Amino acid sequence: MEEYQSRLIAAFPEFAQALEEQLGAFDLHILVTDSSYTWSMDDCALCQDPADCDPNGVPDLCGATIDECDYTLGSGETFASELGSSGRRCKLAGGHRYITGEEPDLPAAFDCLARVGWGSASPQPFDSILAALDNPLIESGIELNSPGGCNEGFLRDDALLLLIVIQDSYEYASAGGPYQWRKALYAAKGGDEDSVIGLAITTDNDQSPNLCFPDEPPGPPNRMRTLMEEYLKHGQMASICAPSYGAFFKDVAAKLGPLCDQFIPR
Repeated sequence: MEEYQSRLIAAFPEFAQALEEQLGAFDLHILVTDSSYTWSMDDCALCQDPADCDPNGVPDLCGATIDECDYTLGSGETFASELGSSGRRCKLAGGHRYITGEEPDLPAAFDCLARVGWGSASPQPFDSILAALDNPLIESGIELNSPGGCNEGFLRDDALLLLIVIQDSYEYASAGGPYQWRKALYAAKGGDEDSVIGLAITTDNDQSPNLCFPDEPPGPPNRMRTLMEEYLKHGQMASICAPSYGAFFKDVAAKLGPLCDQFIPR
């Protein structure tokens, strides 16, 4: 993801502006999940903020102050530790592990959260996403959105759920498959198919022509595409190899306003 992380962060100001234009009257919650169970800082040079990290500490934690939520799959990530990450604790308004309407500088807050780095783990995006929604396929007994939970207050009955997955490879590590993910996502929103919107920015080499490997024959079907284009009522795919992502974000943001206007919590 080294090549693509900068494109994501560069596109976010456009996304933030589109959200403000479409949903300015609504209270936004924005959570970035870690897609693996690991938290690692193998080189103390990765520490970016002396207030968070002890440069004289011993790897792999470098003296960083971390808590149980940093290790919990599905919790909002506020301290990324990989190569190329922000390498520090992101301080968010309200003390949550997700951005809220209280945030004075939305792009800056997202810039910190979105710099998750690269290179240490195989992504398990739907294990993480469904855990964040307290609806995992494999029961863990952990309720992240309950009082005292890592994501307390994030999931709300009176809000749409916008799911954005950014991954430069096929989805192969998450438990279950598109049918199970669909059921779990809709169940988290009371079964309302108009309350879940999905966007996956990922490899497009399962199609021909494509941007990622234009000179090679297409690969096998991508489970992510199956979910977004066949199983979700409001789902779409975009190529991670596109030169920028702003247009993708603006397109999905434009669809949120009408859905919010007709949304009735159940």
